[in-house]
Amino acid sequence: MDLTPMWFGVYKALKYLLYPLSWILIAGLLALLTACLPVSPGRTTWVRRFLFLTVLLLLLTATPVLSLVYIALLETQYPSFLPASASKFDAVVVLAGGVFQKGSLRPADEVSDASRQRTSCGTDLWKQNLAPKLLLTGGDATVFRTGLMESHEMKRWAIRLGVPESAILTEEQSRTTYENAVQTKSMLGSGRILLVTAAYHLPRAVRLFEKQGFVVTPFPCGFESQHTPQQAWEQATLFDFLPTAKALLITSQAVDEVAGIIVYWLAGKL
Repeated sequence: MDLTPMWFGVYKALKYLLYPLSWILIAGLLALLTACLPVSPGRTTWVRRFLFLTVLLLLLTATPVLSLVYIALLETQYPSFLPASASKFDAVVVLAGGVFQKGSLRPADEVSDASRQRTSCGTDLWKQNLAPKLLLTGGDATVFRTGLMESHEMKRWAIRLGVPESAILTEEQSRTTYENAVQTKSMLGSGRILLVTAAYHLPRAVRLFEKQGFVVTPFPCGFESQHTPQQAWEQATLFDFLPTAKALLITSQAVDEVAGIIVYWLAGKL
């Protein structure tokens, strides 16, 4: 499913409607627009409803304890992988997590924290001789393909960590998790792989790669939540009930993942 620049742009634009911040903004704007209309008892009631909805959405999406419960529900689906000396795979496959381009302030291109962490996890697994190859997957995720190849930047980081260039494969065409799986299939065929990505991303990624015929062993690399959903709630403090921007971001990640699972399922990709 190679999307044209137009449809890929539509896809990225529609994703903004999934973000909780968009919900909060829409509810707030509805309250503002209704308040600007001539005053009447009915409109006053609707202003109150929209304001209540705005505050409710803010609390539900930006409260730390709730955001950690949301993301932990995804992260607990695949436990941490403990490699054994007898475990052998055809490749360690690492999914990209973004790159940052150089600019007037940033002096050089950089891998994002997510890509750096995942590449480090993949490198550690490769160094344990679990697979002969380290495959880094991710192309140019900009709408008009004018950005960086994510897998190239990850490759530079892997080489700095000690992986020889001869052991690294790079996949350069994919922009979505589904395309990651399809393009990896075209490079490796089929086989047993260690799949490395963020813990919350694994439920979607594992299903997509299995759909392509791989025997997948998931390796969660990076957890947003320290505890399981029940423990996150039980060990919450007063500060965990005060809304924060970080909590809003975590909730957005969880919503994006769940939406992705639903969309791919409806499209028959899972």
